[in-house]
Amino acid sequence: MSANERPTGHQTKQQSRTHDSAFLKACRREPVPHTPVWFMRQAGRSLPEYLKVREGIPMLESCMRPELVTEITLQPVRRHKVDAAIYFSDIVVPLKAIGLDLDIKPGVGPVVADPIRTRADLDRLRDLTPDDVHYVTEAIGMLTAELGDTPLIGFAGAPFTLASYLVEGGPSRSHERTKAMMYGDPQLWADLLDRLAEITSAFLKVQIEAGASAVQLFDSWVGALAPADYRRSVMPASVKVFDAVAGYGVPRIHFGVGTGELLGLMGEAGADVVGVDWRVPLDEAARRVGPGKALQGNLDPAVLFAGREVVEAKTDEVLAAAKGLEGHVFNLGHGVMPSMDPDALTRLVEYVHTRTAV
Repeated sequence: MSANERPTGHQTKQQSRTHDSAFLKACRREPVPHTPVWFMRQAGRSLPEYLKVREGIPMLESCMRPELVTEITLQPVRRHKVDAAIYFSDIVVPLKAIGLDLDIKPGVGPVVADPIRTRADLDRLRDLTPDDVHYVTEAIGMLTAELGDTPLIGFAGAPFTLASYLVEGGPSRSHERTKAMMYGDPQLWADLLDRLAEITSAFLKVQIEAGASAVQLFDSWVGALAPADYRRSVMPASVKVFDAVAGYGVPRIHFGVGTGELLGLMGEAGADVVGVDWRVPLDEAARRVGPGKALQGNLDPAVLFAGREVVEAKTDEVLAAAKGLEGHVFNLGHGVMPSMDPDALTRLVEYVHTRTAV
């Protein structure tokens, strides 16, 4: 089922209210009044107001406080006038919610106390229930009351990326333990990803049923794989996630870093919108993905440090490459960096809106 087939019986009031927004129209490959813009990591360390409200509060704890989540999610919408909000959370939240001993260490990232390495370890990956993440439902209820006709994007980590954190015990550049399991014990690997697909699907369903108008699946580390390995060892789990939420009719976005060689397969996995990092121009990305998908991206985040004229010139290049696309959501090719000037982001949103206004 594509995002164009929206079963109205499943829509929340908020999803109905945001249906005609520029962002959702672009996701559905419909004509838009202007190219919609939002930024990955738009709610975060680049904003002084974020640093102020998060002061002294650990990351995972902040994800479990509905009032704080609401405030942080709204901050970039107020400041930058982006076309969509993205729910403030972290991809390891559902893993923490089912009882895994993990933490997000400043300057390091997610660290897992007891990595998943054996078949017996799979028993620790129990099903996620809505009660496990009641604070998500509560926060999204508060958010949708504030957002009006601005869509809220829910998100989750894709099975491969979650598996890599769990198997490695934390971030990894080479993913050697992850790949060793994938190649050396393919059945254990398949069972691990299947478990994670169930957990991820449940987490996305909670967000959609609470009022999220779209969802994004982040496969941050999957660019480490060759296409044949992705198709055989990863794609079935991603397909399972996208299929699990297809009936809600909300657009499904798929994004990974360094995934130029995987773009066609990532679209095949079930996404309505394929996110593209800055390494592949959008017209070439469209050729790789094929028809029937919108694209999201893809200004190199580092360009934002180069000065206004350069930002505008590089933005024009992205918009020119997007000219013939069926649908385009403007975004960076990866997340907002902590040292980025927030005013540069605000100007970028205004510039894209002005340049693309019909």
